[in-house]
Amino acid sequence: MLRALAVDDERPSLEELLYLLNADPRIGSAEGAGDATEALRRINRALESGPAGPEAIDVVFLDINMPGLDGLDLARLLTGFAKPPLVVFVTAHEDFAVQAFDLKAVDYVLKPVRKERLAEAVRRAVELRAAELRDAAAPRIPVSEPDPDHIPVELGGVTRFVSVDDITHVEAQGDYARLHTDKGSHLVRIPLSTLEERWRSRGFVRIHRRHLVALRHIGELRLDAGTVSVLVGTEELQVSRRHARELRDLLMRRP
Repeated sequence: MLRALAVDDERPSLEELLYLLNADPRIGSAEGAGDATEALRRINRALESGPAGPEAIDVVFLDINMPGLDGLDLARLLTGFAKPPLVVFVTAHEDFAVQAFDLKAVDYVLKPVRKERLAEAVRRAVELRAAELRDAAAPRIPVSEPDPDHIPVELGGVTRFVSVDDITHVEAQGDYARLHTDKGSHLVRIPLSTLEERWRSRGFVRIHRRHLVALRHIGELRLDAGTVSVLVGTEELQVSRRHARELRDLLMRRP
């Protein structure tokens, strides 16, 4: 059950967001703040209370365009805390998505907010918070060298080993990575940069700041109005300009 704080200077938008959050059974409590300054005071109380305290906040649903201290400014301040709450941006502006994910945002939801889209953001926040709690509770014991052919994932308290060859692509989610296979996805606490280095020799290539893709699973390379994307299974992924040329060269040399 997540404890949420919604931040928006427009009262109707704030009330609508709080209504949708309170209707989600995974949200234990949701309160609102009318600007970033008020939100920062509330978050400070939460951090002083501690993660198990009565004032604790797990996730902040944050508007960007606000007078004074805006949402991006507040998110930057939160990165300086030892254990900040998760951040989901909820905004009418598409232009700040790259900056938002650079600040390790869990998700970026566009207004007008749809119930189904917000539910997906809540799902991601629930998974990340649960993973953080498991990691904090896990005993610190020495581990052996990782199996190069498999990666361990937690599924309902059971550790399973996913074959690297089955992974089609990897999506960055803050300090975590989501491994995608044909049968589903798994969240692991490994930065995307670490997997990029570890799996480069196995045919994985960075196509975007948020995506690492297995070359063997790329079905199509698409060019449309100057943008480049790849088809991986049934999912189309954008390729950033800085990675487009390298990707085309690798695909041309692929057996």
